Amino acid sequence: MTAPDAAVLALHYQNDVLHPDGKIRVGLDGDDARRRLLESAAALLNGARAAGLPIVHVRVAFRPDYADLLANCAIFRNVAAIGAVAEGQWGSAFYDGLEPRAGSAREFVVKHTRISAFYGTPMEETLRLLGARRLAVAGVATHSVVEGTVRHAADIGFEVMVAQDACASADPAVHQASLASMRLIARTGTVAEALRWAAAPTT
Repeated sequence: MTAPDAAVLALHYQNDVLHPDGKIRVGLDGDDARRRLLESAAALLNGARAAGLPIVHVRVAFRPDYADLLANCAIFRNVAAIGAVAEGQWGSAFYDGLEPRAGSAREFVVKHTRISAFYGTPMEETLRLLGARRLAVAGVATHSVVEGTVRHAADIGFEVMVAQDACASADPAVHQASLASMRLIARTGTVAEALRWAAAPTT
């Protein structure tokens, strides 16, 4: 048997998305929902570190003038309208406790400006460099960056599992529908199940 060939993708664990004072807060208007998601996200990151799995932390950020934002659909127009995730601002920074571990050779940061974390970024190159063939994916929101990234990953040959309790959407029904849709191309399960799958050695 050989070492695991998996990596963890942590998507949009940023202040504007997770913090009560953030501008987006997708699916996190209730304190209980926020607490559960933060606990699950922390468990995913800490479990990956304990298992020696590489982590790619993905953040979305735009220039403060949004000149690099292609406003061709509602989700991007809304980002600009509410002034969210501007580069260099508090909102685009990683949420305290879910940030990359400084100095770790196993943790990477990818910034993107579209739906998929692969589009226009070094994501695939980074994962190929790491020797990853399987990806455990989680983040916010389930139906946008998570699903977009999972579909892109599947299209280019990765096996994927979604850690569903470390994901959220504004509408719980949309979260569940997105998970159901992704089951055609990916596994879904709890953080604990995703970590066991990712850490399993290949034969």
